[in-house]
Amino acid sequence: MLGAVTILASCSESKSTEKENETKALALPVHVVERADAVTVKDYLGTIEGKVNVEVRPQVEGLLEEIYVDEGSFVRKGQKLFKIDPSFYQEDLNNMLANEKVAQAQLKNAKLEVDRLRPLVENDVISEVRLASAESDYQVAKANLDQAAAEVRSAKLSRDFTVITAPVTGYIGRIPKRIGNLITKGDDEPLTILSDIQEVHIYFAMNESDFLYFSKAQARKDSVEGREYDRTGRLTFPEVTLMMADGEEYPLKGVVDAVNGQVDRTTGAISLRATFANPDNILRSGSTGTLKIAEVKEDVLQIPHISTSELQNITYVHVLDDNNKVERRNIKLAGSSKDMFIVSEGLKEGEQVVLSGFDKLTDGSVITPVLAH
Repeated sequence: MLGAVTILASCSESKSTEKENETKALALPVHVVERADAVTVKDYLGTIEGKVNVEVRPQVEGLLEEIYVDEGSFVRKGQKLFKIDPSFYQEDLNNMLANEKVAQAQLKNAKLEVDRLRPLVENDVISEVRLASAESDYQVAKANLDQAAAEVRSAKLSRDFTVITAPVTGYIGRIPKRIGNLITKGDDEPLTILSDIQEVHIYFAMNESDFLYFSKAQARKDSVEGREYDRTGRLTFPEVTLMMADGEEYPLKGVVDAVNGQVDRTTGAISLRATFANPDNILRSGSTGTLKIAEVKEDVLQIPHISTSELQNITYVHVLDDNNKVERRNIKLAGSSKDMFIVSEGLKEGEQVVLSGFDKLTDGSVITPVLAH
């Protein structure tokens, strides 16, 4: 009789404990997995170049006599940059001018001879052969003068080329030469590189998968708008944001305006170019930055960042079954949109994931779900 009472008491105590455990089930916030459009932002490392980068090279040879600018200086088109010793070219010009004067005198003498012989021929005093010879000498003298004048113009150009001016407005790069150095047209290095950075180009590479996304998006857009898709590579990208090397966002937006025609076989990437206005000259050639381009992914599963945990590069969440029991489940992510992750594998629409209290959960734990808003 005593044993039966003990058994009854034990059963009563077990039921009481189960009821107490149900009563003490943790109340934790949960999120219902839903499908929606997501905007993801991809980062691409880019190299900045001025819209115009001009190598400044000499067109004549000689000793560098003057440097009018310093590295990094801002110059305007036509401003003097360098001067090569003009002595040799001035002497050459003087010789050409002297030759031109000789040719002018010879032409004048030849004309005088023609004028003297013409009336004699008309009066049959001399034969026409002598006049023809004189006229021929006149044409030769005239050609010699034209040649001498051309040589003068060439010599003036060479002398003028000893003063090197800025071909465009922009910033001076490194100047490897110094006063007294011999300057030749065959030098490996230019005198400097002049960069026009009122607008800058940023060159970057995009993987084939991302490029196909934009290609397909453009095709869908053209179809909706009733246009035939341009298969030559015309793509309309969203505005581009630039993060500068110091981590700050550049205040102006850019536009992708050029796409390479081929995919690099070794890297599987395609090169693109984005253009940014640079009115305050903040961006400089040779700098780097990170371009951010938004992609819209349609009808994808999303869960909050805070619902995920990571262990040894494996991402997992705590999922509830119909009885509010917790199951730890591995998932795969396909990007991030603000405070939400995009899920490619491991979850279904309508399932519930726990948002907090993970340290108190084990597989099979029962919780009281509180739907988060």
